[in-house]
Amino acid sequence: MLDAALIKECGDPSLKPAIIEQFVMAAGSEDPLTVTVKSGGRLILIPKAASAEEAMAIMRQYAGQAVVRVGLTQFPAGVGVKEPAELKPDLFDPCQNVRKGTAMFAKVLRIVAKWYGNPTSKDVFPQIFEDAVYAWKTGEFEGVSVFQAEDPGTPLGVPQQSVEKIPAEEDDAEANTREKQPEAEQDAGRAGIRIDLSRIGGQQ
Repeated sequence: MLDAALIKECGDPSLKPAIIEQFVMAAGSEDPLTVTVKSGGRLILIPKAASAEEAMAIMRQYAGQAVVRVGLTQFPAGVGVKEPAELKPDLFDPCQNVRKGTAMFAKVLRIVAKWYGNPTSKDVFPQIFEDAVYAWKTGEFEGVSVFQAEDPGTPLGVPQQSVEKIPAEEDDAEANTREKQPEAEQDAGRAGIRIDLSRIGGQQ
């Protein structure tokens, strides 16, 4: 679980702390020295780094040849970097990693929200969040490379709800039906797309 002080001090101000926490739980790591390397959709087993120096060496070894994710937010190392030597050790600093990772994730959320037509209903946010996490893990959304894509710059108009499907205060049967129905329809409408996407490159 990400430290609340770290979220407050280093998290992107456009994202609520609860959303940052859920993002890191869904897509990040508990260890700031974590390096994950994937090639062709397959995870490459690498030794666990015991120091920032070791983590840097692993990151530089694979950057440019494979997909390298680092630190608490599993930030995509090498985005916008031409040479491995340009990769900085600050990616393993918890605050810097959270700062960069949440800023990038906020951009991915805006890209996904724009694709949805920037809806303002809070009921849609869990679906947008889920798609944004999927895009963060795969690096793509609807054929767009999200890390390289331009930031649409649109403020995220959707109220950032906790990603639980149904707000806790509305637990009567009528609220359950009202909350679930639109999402069920959305899921049904997009299920085919999601299944097709999930087969690309052997992703889960």
